[in-house]
Amino acid sequence: MNSTDPTDADRAGCSLCELPTPSPPVTDADVDGEFCCRGCLEVGRALGDADGAEAAAIEDAVAGEGRSIEAVEGEDAFLAVDGMHCATCEAFLEGRATAVDGVHAAEASYASDAVRLVYDPDRVDPDALPDLLSGFGYVARERGSGGDDGVPDNDVALVKFLIGGGMFGMMAMIWYAIFLYPQYFGYPPVVELGTFDGLYVYLNIWLMASFVLFYTGYPILRGAYVSLRAGMPNMDLLVAVAALAAYAYSTLALAVGRTDLYFDVSIAVVLVVTGGTYYEGVVKRRATGLLSELTERQVAEARRHPDGDSVPIEEVEAGDRLLVRAGERVPLDGTVREGSAAVDESLVTGESLPVGKSPGDFLRGGTVVTDAPLVLEVGEGAESTLDRLVELLWTVQSARPGVQRLADKLATIFVPLVLVVATVVAAAMLATGSTFTAAMLVGLTVLIVSCPCALGLATPLAIASGVRDAAERGIVVVAETIFEDAPAVDVVALDKTGTLTTGSMAVDGVHPGEGVDPSEILRRAAAVERLSEHPIAEAIVAAADGNELSTDGGVDVGGPGSDGVGKRRQANDGLSAGTDAVDVEGFERERRGVTGRVGGERVVVGHPDLLADRGLTVTGALVARIDRIRADGDVPVVVGWGGRARGVIAVGDAPREEWREAVETLAAGRQVVLLTGDEGAAADRFRAVDGIDEVFAGVPPEAKAETVRRLRSRGTVAMVGDGSNDAPALAAADVGIAMGSGTKLATDAADAVVVGDDLGAVAETLEIAGGTNRRIRQNLGWAFVYNGIAIPLAITGLLNPFLAAVAMATSSTLVVLNSSRSLDPADGGLLARLRG
Repeated sequence: MNSTDPTDADRAGCSLCELPTPSPPVTDADVDGEFCCRGCLEVGRALGDADGAEAAAIEDAVAGEGRSIEAVEGEDAFLAVDGMHCATCEAFLEGRATAVDGVHAAEASYASDAVRLVYDPDRVDPDALPDLLSGFGYVARERGSGGDDGVPDNDVALVKFLIGGGMFGMMAMIWYAIFLYPQYFGYPPVVELGTFDGLYVYLNIWLMASFVLFYTGYPILRGAYVSLRAGMPNMDLLVAVAALAAYAYSTLALAVGRTDLYFDVSIAVVLVVTGGTYYEGVVKRRATGLLSELTERQVAEARRHPDGDSVPIEEVEAGDRLLVRAGERVPLDGTVREGSAAVDESLVTGESLPVGKSPGDFLRGGTVVTDAPLVLEVGEGAESTLDRLVELLWTVQSARPGVQRLADKLATIFVPLVLVVATVVAAAMLATGSTFTAAMLVGLTVLIVSCPCALGLATPLAIASGVRDAAERGIVVVAETIFEDAPAVDVVALDKTGTLTTGSMAVDGVHPGEGVDPSEILRRAAAVERLSEHPIAEAIVAAADGNELSTDGGVDVGGPGSDGVGKRRQANDGLSAGTDAVDVEGFERERRGVTGRVGGERVVVGHPDLLADRGLTVTGALVARIDRIRADGDVPVVVGWGGRARGVIAVGDAPREEWREAVETLAAGRQVVLLTGDEGAAADRFRAVDGIDEVFAGVPPEAKAETVRRLRSRGTVAMVGDGSNDAPALAAADVGIAMGSGTKLATDAADAVVVGDDLGAVAETLEIAGGTNRRIRQNLGWAFVYNGIAIPLAITGLLNPFLAAVAMATSSTLVVLNSSRSLDPADGGLLARLRG
């Protein structure tokens, strides 16, 4: 570990991840820039400069032309906003935010319900930012906060809209079926409009339709208003115009004594679209847990040394010394000044092997001290590595999504076109001598038949089918954008630890010296390690609790992640390997291992250098075995007593059993890249594997997201990971897939989660997404074919508003039926025959 303090304020940042660089920085004559580590340098060598023209083109494609919030100076703030559901909402909120004096830039994302603001804290109170964005149906709040029940207020209101509107809408449709529909088919009216009974019936229908339109349809009307304010016509505008036109015409017709009323059209349009919007919100809410659990892990207080008083993290200054006890999370990045301990960095680096820290070593904020207290000194401008990861993830997820829904893209053309056509047709009929009523009916028919119910249902219902089929295969879809991006994946980036490997320490084998019983080595090592908190100790104890002697005299300890991992017992508990209870006396924790007396004899367990320091000899055969274990990427734990080493235990993060087959499947037609924070043998053993095109080793957590961004110059990128350090990379990729065993932050950042922890399901996720994408395009194709036929019929007067409503309902029904059928994974995952 480099003992140089990397937090000095006058040191330049890494060209890749912007972490402070050591002195001197890591450089190479063939690569421009200065780097914090060899891993960042190698990524820079392979993927080039992201500030060049190629990266600029990528940025334009992903974020839209001219959008460069990164270049704006000021403080960043990230807010969660309920109520966004299309690109128009993004533009409206961005415009509203930047209209505030002191807010320099804004970037909103309806896909993740997040808004990023760049502001001047001297002119704008940070606590007032949510209020500045709230209004017009939008509710802004601090990130990680929510309602008492965790459900956004906007969704609660939408449920109320649906319940109220559904009840009144059903009552109105029943009255239509009894009193109005028979008249449309030539039957005599049940009640006459001019009578008291008739007036009672028709006014009640009007009241019910009014409730549905103005109460249940409020979000639609609000969306239409917002689209007009933003200058971006959307589907809400067309739905609102159709519903309001049918309502206005029917109200006017009712006032003049006509019975051709189309309140049912307004009711049907509003309820269908509101139901689709609610479902879309349910899908999206699964993707917006957004850091709530990790935010709780961010340290709010620090303990000063030597008095041990707790102070808010904001009061800690450069040069302060902080005490971190065993089991506590490190509050800020700094340098160890006193003590030695093993530190679990898995939350921020994803690597399962704990790292030994001693005076002079750099300590990351957010990591956990496992077995002994440490005193660290805070450097200039220090922050927590965990905080940086949280901030990076919010930055990525608040960015505008690379691909908007097709319906939203087409709305800016389709909506004005339909409004113009309806107006022109009505005007032409008036100009040619038609009556006002006839002209208005044709115009209304055009609007009704063009109402995009089928278009609005095409995407969410197809997504529902994809989500269902994925769930049946143990895959949870948490962001609908996966169905847009996954079919075009060109590069798959795999994290090593927890993805290709199990992510937990386990004993791979026990290798005895000449004439030594391997079970005795494991028995004595476990007896001493039971008193240690080190993850390697847990693996050894777990192996001893369930070991079986193998035929070659070694010890078969079962597969990685066996049932005993992490379950430490007292030192006098018995071992299940047929041994008697073992008492340990004189236990000592060393920097590179542990010692203790077992049966009156001193047993040393740990690094080979510890045994040498204790005067124990290590034979040449065991030295060769130690070298082979290291070459395999595992950790050799030497066990000795009686003046010499008796054997070595191999401990490591073992590859998953099915990883080779999964990589070969993913590599079919795609590039596969491996990212890992490990270096040396632990990473090198993957370089010669068929299907893996490149291995980027020694990549720090802050650089993974930037590596993924640079990989995007090669095409659409899917990232597969499980650790919190992978979360920014998962969010930065076009498609993020998290393993089910991963951290909450990783699964929050992903587009899909493999619940069964089956690596082979990653390829199946891409297959299902591809099939769902084709289903979406089928539905959209049918919706536009329908409009292409129905609109000309309406223009020529061959359809009246009632038949237009029937045609609209039929089109929507066909979309529902097509979406309700299951995807068949046969034919290599193509959308082939449909079940049911």
